[in-house]
Amino acid sequence: MWVLIVLLVIILIIAFKTIRVVRQSEVYIIERLGKFYKIADAGLTIIVPFFDHVRSVVSLKQQTMDIPPQGVITKDNVTITIDTVVFYKVTDPAKAVYEIQNLKKGIEYLAITTIRDIVGKMDLDSTFSSRDAINDKLRVLLDEATDQWGCKIDRVEIKDITPPPDIRDAMEKQMNAERNKRALILQAEGERQSAITLAEGKKEAAILEAEADRESRIRRAAGEAEAIKKVAEAKAEEVHMVYDAIMKAKPDDKLVQLKSLEALKEVANGDANKVFIPFEATSALSSLGAAAEMFKKDKPRAKKNQIVDATENTDINDVQSNGNSVTLSE
Repeated sequence: MWVLIVLLVIILIIAFKTIRVVRQSEVYIIERLGKFYKIADAGLTIIVPFFDHVRSVVSLKQQTMDIPPQGVITKDNVTITIDTVVFYKVTDPAKAVYEIQNLKKGIEYLAITTIRDIVGKMDLDSTFSSRDAINDKLRVLLDEATDQWGCKIDRVEIKDITPPPDIRDAMEKQMNAERNKRALILQAEGERQSAITLAEGKKEAAILEAEADRESRIRRAAGEAEAIKKVAEAKAEEVHMVYDAIMKAKPDDKLVQLKSLEALKEVANGDANKVFIPFEATSALSSLGAAAEMFKKDKPRAKKNQIVDATENTDINDVQSNGNSVTLSE
């Protein structure tokens, strides 16, 4: 009975040592008699007891490594602290186990030295403005170096760059000065734009006012012209009516002469010094001598308003006097 129990225990131990289940995204590195034998993928794996040995369990998932903050001296001799994280994945489990003693330590040390080499060639301002360039360069260099270890570097990210306290204070003052400068520039730009807008508004108002004034003058001039036109038409109509009335009355020569003398009387009473009468009217002035006597009777100041008989010369008819003279011309 005790023998059976011992045999059963031995069989269970052998079965436990022989049958292994490999989980997903993991592989087993199996050695036989101290020499690499195979890579066991996910699933059920048989291991020969006392001959085979599981050297290592390697994860094939993407892994992260947080590099401790490192003090780095820049090109302009400023010591800054850089905190970095590395994303990597094992592509060849055998190389990751046999080519390097500790893969994570190797990646960490390589990342530290590479960061110091890259940042040491840059000044302080470049380290802040060129994070993406630093990340890309770190990734390329680390990927080339870790390829022989069966590892691929997917990404490298700089989490934080911390300058010394005095440099931080100076940078804060510089940023405050830059913000104040931008605020002043924006304020000046706003005032300039406001002045431009006000000037444009005044200009538009002046233009509109000038346009309105010009339009008003044009309309007023048009109204005056229309009024003058209507007055002239009315006077022309009046003259036409008078002419028609005279023509209907069938005037004789005496009536025409009388009307001519009345017209000359009105001219003599006017302010003009000279009046030009058409040549055709000279036939109606055959009695100017008698008319002159009539004017003398009507006006006591005959010397200033003399009418000269010009019937003797039918080609040139002049009536002149000193002062308010009346001239009958051809």
